[in-house]
Formats: sequence, C-alpha cells, structure tokens
Amino acid sequence: MHLLIGPGDSAGEAQAFRAMFAARKRVFIDLLQWDVPVLAGQYEIDQFDDPHATYLILTDTAGAHLASARLLETERPHILDSMFPELCAGPIPRGPRIREITRFCLDRDLSAAERRRVRDTLVAALADYALLTGIDSYTGVAERGWLEQILGFGWRCALLGEPDRAGLGALQMFIDSETPALLRASGLLPMTTLADAGRRNAA
Repeated sequence: MHLLIGPGDSAGEAQAFRAMFAARKRVFIDLLQWDVPVLAGQYEIDQFDDPHATYLILTDTAGAHLASARLLETERPHILDSMFPELCAGPIPRGPRIREITRFCLDRDLSAAERRRVRDTLVAALADYALLTGIDSYTGVAERGWLEQILGFGWRCALLGEPDRAGLGALQMFIDSETPALLRASGLLPMTTLADAGRRNAA
C-alpha cells in the first residue's frame, strides 16, 4: 500500500493520478450524478485541478486507486468561496495555513470493510500532512451523511453555519499535535501513515 503526495513526475505517480481522476468520475458522476466536467469521457477534472492543488492518493502495491483527496489553497478561489459562500454564517476562513479538503474519494470497488480502513487511513494522512506542512485547519463542504461522519471523527471541528435545506453544510477542522491521538481514540484505524510511507520510499 502506498500513500503519494502530488503532483509528481514519475511514471508511477502519473499512473496514480490517472487512476484517481478515473475513480472520481466513477464516484461523483456515475454514482452520485454530479453535474461536473468529464475529460475524454473517463476522467473527472474541474477548474480547481490546477498547479496550485495538492493531492493525497492512497494506492495498492499495483498502483490501483483506493482513496484520494484534493487540497485547495484558501487564499485562491476554492469551492466554499466560489460556489457555496452562503453556507458560512460569518467570514469564510482563509489564510496560508488553511486548506480546503475537496474530492474525498473512496474507490467504488472496495468492500464495506475495506472502505472503512482506507477512509481511516486517508483521514489520518490528512492530519499527518497538516502537521508536517504547518496547516492548522481544513475547511470543507459536505452533504448530510458525510458531514455527520466528519464531525464524528474525533478531531476538533465546527460547523461554519447552518446546513441548507438539502443538508449541505460547511465546516472547519482544526489540526494540532493532539489530533492523531484524538482520531485514534474515536476508533480510526489507519493501515499506514505518512511516516510509514516516507520510510518505504526511502528504502
């Protein structure tokens, strides 16, 4: 199992990115019926997939996509400020140490048990990445079911306003040195960490 942080320029990383964009198409367009762009009939890529975006991609040892997430800079246009500003009761959180989590994607081919483990691994990786890079909070927009899961992960977080009638809401997740322990205490069981991935890459 591998955890990549991109973009990168190796052949393996290019394969992981193609697999991620294809998985996003299968989840967000084919399954959830989102009205978002499709590239070449097989990749979900939008205007925020630009050189400023950062990606965390979890793959198996063969390079197949398991889970992924995209991080957007909040001092630039992002989903909350560009598409859903009405979800915030106050100012939209912005700053060099705040990122927006978008396109949190779990592969459709996973079993329920596998989905839980890769979800936990990706959430833990987001916390680890924040601590490694000086990010002190994430923002995000989520539908009701996913919103409730995020609020229950154990990290310190807060709604940025009341969810709308469809259950769509915005929230902010605060990251500090206690966050990994809080995630574990809530029951998250990651299969790997960024530190583990770094040791494997070094080897």
